[in-house]
Amino acid sequence: VLIPTNPTTHLEDSLSEKMALLARPARRMAGVLARSKHTLPDLPYDYNALEPAISAEIMQIHHTKHHQTYVNLLNVAEEKLAEAIAKNDVNGQIALQSSLKFNGGGHINHSIFWTNLAPPKNGGGEEPTGELAKAINATFGSFDKFREKFSAATVGVQGSGWGWLGYNSTTKRLEIAAMPNQDPLQPLTGLVPLLGIDVWEHAYYLQYKNVRADYVKSIWSVVNWKNVAERYAAAAR
Repeated sequence: VLIPTNPTTHLEDSLSEKMALLARPARRMAGVLARSKHTLPDLPYDYNALEPAISAEIMQIHHTKHHQTYVNLLNVAEEKLAEAIAKNDVNGQIALQSSLKFNGGGHINHSIFWTNLAPPKNGGGEEPTGELAKAINATFGSFDKFREKFSAATVGVQGSGWGWLGYNSTTKRLEIAAMPNQDPLQPLTGLVPLLGIDVWEHAYYLQYKNVRADYVKSIWSVVNWKNVAERYAAAAR
């Protein structure tokens, strides 16, 4: 499965469609949930392409083990949800919401994360330009000040979670947010995700041990600001 420029568009649309249909007749909803399964997206670069910032071993395990597990369990949860809806089992539907949020969030978050990164030879680490750079400067004062605030929020996540740069479509401004576990940014805050940094230990421990700050400092060298800019342009339309 090849990743398009914005790989989460179809994923988010699919999940949103399924949630929107919850109020419709059970038989139709069960059919929508059962018609397709989520799959693990391919990476747009080799596992070793982000070295030395992120090792090939971490990338391979993170992608093929952790992300794949979220995909697998999301499919299982959706199958069970379809069964519960078909049976008009409201208790069963409610019981599945935690699994849907956790595994669905894990799938959405990681699908964004992979494209938010790029090898230096492909522009990874180059600072943002154009309208995104203007928005960052207007909101945070400068790119350096933004990076400092974003890093502090991300390193400061308690336990496991993510640091995010999001777009507030109401205020038309950028915002930094820290989310616990695999909580997806947009469904829970309304912010459109532009840049996400995974600070679960599986994202860095084999290389950085317990020094999360060093990992966050290094990952700036492979941030794909072209991808972030495309996401910003789409969100700000």
